[in-house]
Amino acid sequence: MKNMNKVNIGLAPNSRQKVVDMLGNIISDQYILYTKTRNYHWNVTGEDFIQYHKLFEDQYSAIDEDIDEVAERIRALGGKTPATLGEFLKSATLKEHPAKYPTAKTMIANLLTDHEAVIRNLRKNIESCAKLDDAGTEDFLTQLMEKHEKTAWMLRATLDN
Repeated sequence: MKNMNKVNIGLAPNSRQKVVDMLGNIISDQYILYTKTRNYHWNVTGEDFIQYHKLFEDQYSAIDEDIDEVAERIRALGGKTPATLGEFLKSATLKEHPAKYPTAKTMIANLLTDHEAVIRNLRKNIESCAKLDDAGTEDFLTQLMEKHEKTAWMLRATLDN
């Protein structure tokens, strides 16, 4: 909370701390999703290998950019960014599946489930930001949610064929 008092952007230190904590949970889920997507990129097999390999690469690259933006938002609010695997695992709501190598379609389904979970969590966090009068983070999270909605749609459409 020490650094929170140095930032004077029109939000009370207590409100900013709540938002920083929320963003810490979001970055943790983003990192789990990034790692799972990268895992699937490395381990996908089958006749559509090239298609899925490229799809997963595009997705983990986009998530990587989002992770950086969330971290920078935390810093802009005066907080410290969680940055270790232990911290991410401790506060993430998404779960890893170590030593599991599902089929390509199951990989797609697993990622769809995770993106939809992220979307639901982001909706709750957007509501919380509105109550804390943090329009900047509310807008930031809305944009992040829209990215996940588009990815979920693409994954869903891939499963529908």
